[in-house]
Amino acid sequence: MRQVKHESSQFINTNKLTPTIFRWQEGYAAFCYSHSHIPNVIKYIETQKEHHKKLTFREEYIKLLKLFDVEYNKKYIFKNLE
Repeated sequence: MRQVKHESSQFINTNKLTPTIFRWQEGYAAFCYSHSHIPNVIKYIETQKEHHKKLTFREEYIKLLKLFDVEYNKKYIFKNLE
């Protein structure tokens, strides 16, 4: 994960894809779904923009952690952009 975060932030900064220097926050999470859930995952991705009008990414992330019964430290929860 460290390499993915390093290379992705380097790509973003080299290509100036953000107005300021991009940095990842500490921590990460990964969730797995079975093959039978692929249609639901695709639908979620396709409607994500609309979905996030009702629920912020941070709210959804915490909801997933609870749904999957993942213990977490608030220190590593994504912070809202200011």
